[in-house]
Amino acid sequence: MKHFLKSTLAAAALAIATPALATDIIVVSHGQASDPFWSVVKNGVEKAAADTGANVEYRAPETFDMVAMSQLIDAAVNQEPDGIVVSIPDADALGPSIEKAVAAGIAVISMNSGSNVSKGLGALLHVGQEEFDAGKAAGEKMAEMGGTKALCVNHEVGNVSLDDRCAGFAEGFGGEVIVLPTTNDPSEIEAKVKASLDSDESIDTVMALGASLAGEPAVAAVKAVGGEGSIRVGSFDLSAGFLESVAAGEAAFAIDQQQYLQGYLPVAFLALHAQYGLIPGGNVPSGPNLITADKAAQVVELSAKGIR
Repeated sequence: MKHFLKSTLAAAALAIATPALATDIIVVSHGQASDPFWSVVKNGVEKAAADTGANVEYRAPETFDMVAMSQLIDAAVNQEPDGIVVSIPDADALGPSIEKAVAAGIAVISMNSGSNVSKGLGALLHVGQEEFDAGKAAGEKMAEMGGTKALCVNHEVGNVSLDDRCAGFAEGFGGEVIVLPTTNDPSEIEAKVKASLDSDESIDTVMALGASLAGEPAVAAVKAVGGEGSIRVGSFDLSAGFLESVAAGEAAFAIDQQQYLQGYLPVAFLALHAQYGLIPGGNVPSGPNLITADKAAQVVELSAKGIR
């Protein structure tokens, strides 16, 4: 995996070293740039645009709305860009629009979600992490730490990637796992996690699926019930606040899928493809990378800068 990632980064560097022709790329994701996670993706997109000289636009629906997202993809196709980058949280809803892009001769790369359906829809490759496998690794780690009963806090039920995280976590954990559905409102998440912990003292593990939206509120909920030291909290993705909790021993770990690469690499690859016909030969894994207390302090600053 390390050798493959090095080779893909080397290919991306070609785009940096060589002035680009006018290349038009449209990025359509299901995550708003105002979301802390997706702001890092957008930062990667913008850096790749600056490095390659490509004309790049980032678009997303105002909420998690697959109808609106499919319309954004359709609108992008009508503009006839050189390439489209798209996340695929729901293949049934978005598949026809993605296939329309491919049929129009537009190069498509998927990122973040949809690795299992990307190739079948005609995308050139996928940049992201295998969510089920990452969830399984998280579950195994929590079980290794002594967990026996867990909450998996899902702030976007119906998003296949998040559902896969909980499913993988349950398989790796081995003990009882309760999926707690919430919105993406941190206040609601904190209240619901606290209520769950208050009502069931046997819960000793909380797995959040997003650090700023759910991980930080989960840590606050554990503190509110006096569960420090007895209830372990882990989270997918990074935020400066959650990393500080990991470094302080208030949380167990964070799973870094390096979403900056999910924004940067597809744009760089599409710029190379438009100019030279170059493209990596397969999917590019951006994660998972487990961040524990010994590593957390090192990446807090980069997380605060919107890179990690």
